[in-house]
Amino acid sequence: MSKQEQIKELVKARRQTFKHYKRLGDYPGFECDFVSPYSKGAHNLNAEVMILLQDWSSDDVLARSEGPSELGRDPNLPTNKNLEALLAHSLGMQLAETYATNLFPYIKLGGLSARIPFGDLVYAAKAFALPQIHIVAPKLVICLGKSTFNALRVAAHHTRCRDMDSAIDSPFGIDLGAGRSAAVWGQAHPGVLGQNNRNRKHPRRTYEDWRKMCQTLGLGPRG
Repeated sequence: MSKQEQIKELVKARRQTFKHYKRLGDYPGFECDFVSPYSKGAHNLNAEVMILLQDWSSDDVLARSEGPSELGRDPNLPTNKNLEALLAHSLGMQLAETYATNLFPYIKLGGLSARIPFGDLVYAAKAFALPQIHIVAPKLVICLGKSTFNALRVAAHHTRCRDMDSAIDSPFGIDLGAGRSAAVWGQAHPGVLGQNNRNRKHPRRTYEDWRKMCQTLGLGPRG
C-alpha cells in the first residue's frame, strides 16, 4: 500500500464519530482528503521534517467561517508566521517542504482556547499521529506545545514532562523499522502566548531552542 493510500485509510477513520466532538464533514465545504486541513499546504509524504500541532479549529470558529482556505491555514496568523520564520532560520525550509498536521483531528466544541482532555489527545496520538509518523518516516518530528509533545510521549510509552523546559530537554525516538528512527522534539507553541512565555527572560530563546535541536541532529540550512 502506498503512502497516499495509507493516509486515505486514516482519513476514513477520522471521518467516524468520536465522543462529543464534531467532524470536518459537519461543516459544509471543510471535508478534505487529509487527516488535518493543515496538511493542505504542507503534505510532503517524503519529508525529512514533520510538524505536529495540537488541533486545527473549533466549533465556534467554523460555524461562522466563510469557507476553507486552499492552504488549510491563514498565513497571516502569528502562529503560522512565527512557524515559517523558525523553519526558515533554523532549517532553511519552507512549511510547504514539510509534512504538517494536527495531533487531534476532530473539532472541539466552544472556542479556540477550549480545553481537550489529555486522554483524548493520547487517543488521537495513538490513532492518528503515530501512524502518520510511520507513514512519512521523517528524520525529525517537531511537536509544538507541551500537551502535544506529552500526548505523543505517552502514546509512545514514555512519561509526561512537567513543563516546557523539561519537554524541550527530553527528546525521544520512535522506531520506524529497518534500522531507522524518527527523533521527536518538543518546542514552544509558535502562537503569541507560547512565544511570550518561552521568550520572557530572553527574546531569542525559542530560536536558541531550535538551533540546539538542529545542531544535535545535524540538520540546518544547506549551501
